[in-house]
Amino acid sequence: MRTVIQRVQHCSVTIDGVKKSTINQGLLILLGIEDRDSQEDIDWLTRKIAALRIFDDENGVMNLSVKDCNGDIMVVSQFTLHASTKKGNRPSYIHASKPDTAIPMYESFCAEMGIQLGKEVKTGVFGADMKVELLNDGPVTILIDSQNKE
Repeated sequence: MRTVIQRVQHCSVTIDGVKKSTINQGLLILLGIEDRDSQEDIDWLTRKIAALRIFDDENGVMNLSVKDCNGDIMVVSQFTLHASTKKGNRPSYIHASKPDTAIPMYESFCAEMGIQLGKEVKTGVFGADMKVELLNDGPVTILIDSQNKE
C-alpha cells in the first residue's frame, strides 16, 4: 500500500457537484492498493499513521499525533499512486489492484483507521471522479509505502 499523507487545516471531497465529505484539522490520506498488499499491511500502516507525530505542540514542535489533537481523517482511494513511468510517457497502472481486490482492502483500511483514530473516518467514493479540495498545513506531506518500511 502506498499513501500520501497530508496534514490539512480542512479538506473536502465533491462528486458530481455534491459535497460528499468534509473534515477540519487532520489528515488527508491518499491510498493506493496493489495485489501483494494484505491485512498485515493495513494493520501496520493504520497504526503508523495514527501515531505519526506531525502536529505542533504548545511550543510549535511537531510532537503530537492526529489522535493527540483530536484531528479528523479523510481517506481517498488513488490507484495512480502505483503508476509506473519506467517506459515512455504514458504511465502504466499494471501494479494497481483491480476493483474486486482493491475495494475490500480500501474498506478494511478505512474501518481499521477509524478504530485506530477512535472515531469515524471520512471517505471519498472508490472509483468515482472526485474533486478533492484541501488546505495543506505546513505544508506537511509524507509518503509511506508498506512494502518499503523505512
